[in-house]
Amino acid sequence: MGREWPPWCCGGRSRSAPARTAPAWSGAAAAPCGGRGAGTAGPCAPLPCAPPAAAWPRAATTSPLSVLFGLHGKTGVTSVTIHRGYIYSTGRDGVYRQLRLRDQQLEVLQKHRPCKGLQWIEELHFTSDGDLLVLGFHADNFVVWSNRTSENIHCIPCGGGHRSWSYFSSPLGEVFAFIKSGDVMLYHREAEPCEQQVLLESLHGREITCVRRLGAMQVPGRATVNVFVTGSEDTTTCVLVLSQNSRAAVPLARLSDHISSVRTLAFAMGPGDEGFGDEGLSALLFSAGGRAQIECYRLLCTGDTAAQSAVACQVMHVASHRLDKHWEQKKNRHKLVKMDPETRYMSLSVVSGTSTKQLPTPWKFLAAACSDGSVRIFGLLEAAHKLVLVAESFHHQRCVLKVEAFLHTWAGGERRHLLCSGATDGSIAFWDITGPIKDAVSIALLTQPIFPALEAPLVTVMAHSCGVNSLHIRQTPEGPYLVASGSDDGSIHVCLLEVALGRAEATAGTCLQVLERVCRPCAHAAHVTGIRVLRPDLLLSASVDQRLTLWNRCPGELVPLSTTFFHVPDLAELDCWEVEAGGELRYYCVLCGQGLEMLSAGSRTVRPKKGRKDKQP
Repeated sequence: MGREWPPWCCGGRSRSAPARTAPAWSGAAAAPCGGRGAGTAGPCAPLPCAPPAAAWPRAATTSPLSVLFGLHGKTGVTSVTIHRGYIYSTGRDGVYRQLRLRDQQLEVLQKHRPCKGLQWIEELHFTSDGDLLVLGFHADNFVVWSNRTSENIHCIPCGGGHRSWSYFSSPLGEVFAFIKSGDVMLYHREAEPCEQQVLLESLHGREITCVRRLGAMQVPGRATVNVFVTGSEDTTTCVLVLSQNSRAAVPLARLSDHISSVRTLAFAMGPGDEGFGDEGLSALLFSAGGRAQIECYRLLCTGDTAAQSAVACQVMHVASHRLDKHWEQKKNRHKLVKMDPETRYMSLSVVSGTSTKQLPTPWKFLAAACSDGSVRIFGLLEAAHKLVLVAESFHHQRCVLKVEAFLHTWAGGERRHLLCSGATDGSIAFWDITGPIKDAVSIALLTQPIFPALEAPLVTVMAHSCGVNSLHIRQTPEGPYLVASGSDDGSIHVCLLEVALGRAEATAGTCLQVLERVCRPCAHAAHVTGIRVLRPDLLLSASVDQRLTLWNRCPGELVPLSTTFFHVPDLAELDCWEVEAGGELRYYCVLCGQGLEMLSAGSRTVRPKKGRKDKQP
């Protein structure tokens, strides 16, 4: 029986410095090494550090377990590092990637772009205090970037990266040595006590444009924490935890795949996705914004008592989509009209309840409101890492600000997928998108797919005099749906909508009927950017005037119950949820804008129900 050696990893076109390419083994962990190739990375066959070459398994030297070609483009891989079971690769394409070895195959989880301008990344250093240092070159400067503080901690003029160099850091100090013009240059910095006192760490560099709550986690020995995801104008998405006791927001992961601002977020959580009870949370995260770009991730949050936040978050990039990507790949693109580069996705909504009876393969569907006047439907095949456009409509002919999807089930079990969209003219349109969802499979198989247009809206309601800035739908116990919206003019509009089957041949299919309409002009002194239907008789609205107001829905009117002032300026969005404890049902909300704030929105006494959990209203 021959001895089995642990797998090891290598990257193509790594620097051939002996101090960096020598294997450093520790138990069964893989060690980084360098080589030559077209930007490839992969775990190779076993190599021991001590035995002679004659003892090496012969087949191992020629049979890699897994290879990823072009992982960092034509410039190649500069380093490979293994930390806490994950593989990290760097390259001269300005990004570093996180991978894992699953069933003897390399799987890319996500990529990170540390900072703008750092196009030449050489190495990653994981410090003892939990920080990640990114070493690279920006122009002719050697740069050390701190992932924790998101800033350059060193910038040393050395002439660029085409030279031999070495960097070492310890609690006692840091040393950087390099060769320039035949001379060995040495920079040394002793450790000094930090004079900077951070009163409150920032979550983003610019305004927070969207926020969504993933759920709550209870870690043994720790207080219950809420997991949120935020998007910002700084082009990043942040997964964070917020504890009511400590009142501190601790980032878990930062996603930097967007090339423009992140405007909207959406979760897909269903059977098999909604977590593991007290053990963790799992969901598909969709983020979208400028440059008509959508990114999709799989999030898995688990308890980690050793971490400061008591929660660990694993992120896996699933798929992405850009409208102009297909245009850029055409050879005759100079003859075609390119999509507007300023197109933005303003709002996302996941279409829930897509059953396997309708579709032979598991799909997730997503509705998007677009600034170019269209409503688009996308389909996600998670196993194939594919996000495709399946239908679109330019009915509104102006910027669409909000979309909200909802599911209606008939008494016989038949499902109809409905969609509500609001535009800048104050109109709200209601669509039946069941057909495009059923046709998604045949569309995805086409090599040159033709995206069918959505059918005309079933009903259009002129709810406001200007843009619909907030929208929410909730089904009443009696069956009809409450549709609440807020506008730029400070008004709130609520309508009661009934879904029925058309009996006549001319109206065969789904029919919608507006049973009741209530409008509250001047409900706020500024734009109403957040609204939620908490109960059929209770609404919550938030505005740029920094007021959070509870409304009682009475026949023919909305009566204000209470008003709370919050501290976040330029409110962009809110999210709400309810928690039952001690026979009392409490409503909580999180608001974002020039900051982030979580507060209680109200409560009511209920009869305790066994096994009830917190949920989104």
